Amino acid sequence: MKNINEFRLMQNWLSLFILVFLLFGCEKTDGVEVEKNIYLSLSQATVAVNSSIVLNPHFDGAIRPQKMYSWVSSDTSVIKVEMVDGSLSGLVSAVGEGSATATIVSDDGLVKTSCEILSTQITESGVSLPPSLLAYTQATVTVKPSFQNVDVPTKAYNWSVSPSTALSIEVDPVTYEATILGLEPGMATLTIASTDGDLSASTQVLIEDENDGILKVLAIGNSFSEDALESHLYGLAKAVGKEIIIGNMYIGGAELSLHAENALSDGGNYSYRKIDLNGNKTTVAGTSLSTAVKDENWDYISFQQASYKSGLFETFGNPLTVLYDKVKEINPNEYTRYLLHKTWAYAQNSTHEGFANYNHDQGEMFDAIVDAYRQAKDLIPVYDVIPAGTAIQNARTTYLMDNFTRDGYHLNDMGKYIASCVWFEKLTNESVIGNAYFPDGMIPVNVEISQQAAHLANEFPEEVTVLEDYQNSGGTGILTAAVYIDFSTSSSSPGWNGMTNFLEDSFIPNLLYPDNSFTGIQATITKRFNAASNSAATVTNTDFDMPEEVSRTFYYGNAGNAWLGRVNDTSAIELSGFKSDDAYELCFFSSRNNISDTRETKFIVHGEETKTVTVNSSNNSDMLACVSGMVPDEDGVITIEVTAGDVNENANKFFYLSAMRISPE
Repeated sequence: MKNINEFRLMQNWLSLFILVFLLFGCEKTDGVEVEKNIYLSLSQATVAVNSSIVLNPHFDGAIRPQKMYSWVSSDTSVIKVEMVDGSLSGLVSAVGEGSATATIVSDDGLVKTSCEILSTQITESGVSLPPSLLAYTQATVTVKPSFQNVDVPTKAYNWSVSPSTALSIEVDPVTYEATILGLEPGMATLTIASTDGDLSASTQVLIEDENDGILKVLAIGNSFSEDALESHLYGLAKAVGKEIIIGNMYIGGAELSLHAENALSDGGNYSYRKIDLNGNKTTVAGTSLSTAVKDENWDYISFQQASYKSGLFETFGNPLTVLYDKVKEINPNEYTRYLLHKTWAYAQNSTHEGFANYNHDQGEMFDAIVDAYRQAKDLIPVYDVIPAGTAIQNARTTYLMDNFTRDGYHLNDMGKYIASCVWFEKLTNESVIGNAYFPDGMIPVNVEISQQAAHLANEFPEEVTVLEDYQNSGGTGILTAAVYIDFSTSSSSPGWNGMTNFLEDSFIPNLLYPDNSFTGIQATITKRFNAASNSAATVTNTDFDMPEEVSRTFYYGNAGNAWLGRVNDTSAIELSGFKSDDAYELCFFSSRNNISDTRETKFIVHGEETKTVTVNSSNNSDMLACVSGMVPDEDGVITIEVTAGDVNENANKFFYLSAMRISPE
């Protein structure tokens, strides 16, 4: 009996086990096991604000999930979660800083799991300072740290100086830009560090016992240092309240080897150009290097190779070291910093014989210059390299293209401004973007291009940066008002378009109306002039209303005997981009002063038809040569040929062009 009871008890327990198993251990839907557990690919994650991640669920006890699921966020101000189409994965988007959980849960609430999300702003991954700085005992300088990944830092920072008595520091609480004042001459270490201890950077500060705070720079160079320093650097510094003295030891075309010879002999072979605190320029011929080097307590002295050898590193070696050693020896200021001025590649249409060193290829020349100066800076203790050539190459990526020289290698006025912008940033440690100074007659978009090209050259000195925002300038191609062109290598007159290079393929990419709006018309020299000069009429009486700087300058050719080694029988200018068959009047001013023979200039204008007009250029101050009713040809082009007139008496048969006007009829 006992055995029977025990058997029945075992049966009851077995039946109960089977029932519990059926109810809870083996739930099925349509014969498929239902999931009992769920977990996520991540249990914790950190996501930057405005970024997202995908969380993938995994299930236990089921081939595929049978329940219905949804995603929820514990705090929608921190994260938002939505189901990824076609799956149960959750797309988690961080929308604000903080901590929240992303949870996937079944509709019956029995199966769920979560991931803890920390949402954070993108923070800087590093901080940097210039390798060295120059400070003064009675003048402040600013130091702006650079933060990786961000423009405005997210961490908190402190500045410190060692020794603590060397500098006083005032700090911008947002950008952490520091304004420092030297308290005692000597060396100091300036450090910025995040308060959490993760990031820091230091720089060595040389503190000079100088009471005036005046920036002083001396270039030992040639016409390329003249272009970069003498026209616009003073104006840029003055615009931000910086006092500056600029010196240039000039010998045209001088190579480093010549400068080295002059340093050793101390011969009076230089033209010493100096711009004082008031912007006044003086020139003293027959000056020696020792005289100029000792003339001021120079903060910076720069060296450069002649342009045609700037990409040939083998020409730097001994001359550069000899020059530096001698200048260092005669320089009374032990704190002077030494610079290398990296020059620019020639225009692609340059006829300079030195262009052959680079196979007449602008890109090849630029790359060679970058490489040569990269190596040259290791020859002497160089504080920095001034990447003027990179800035010019940057500007060439815009709608202006290769339009920054006046003769294929020397800079025109906009080119000079760009080079000066580069120098300004290097010397002042301030961004040139937004600087209020620019040359007369420069339109706002070209000011922006110049400043951006220079700033980016200092940011990326060994590579070309394409200025994407300045690829097109606009214009309809239908003239609605008169347009004026000045033929001069130094043109910068307001209301005038400057054709600043007389060589073939020189151009103005988009002619401007006097109000600085664009026309959509391009002017191109398709056959070069011989050269340029400035001996035309200074006072004129025409309806061009020309200022002296326009009327007295001109391009010229010679259809008779050779001049400057060439015969230039005809020059030509093409106006392209006309978008209608409207008729235009073209007028030309042609002049050459102080001559006694007849020098007639002929203008042959081609459009739908050809018309010719002449003028006697000799001592002309009041006559224009005009053709009317000119309709562009079927390609939207008007071409002007300029040559000697039939009654030109001069043996060289010189012809001239100072200015022209295009106006709708």
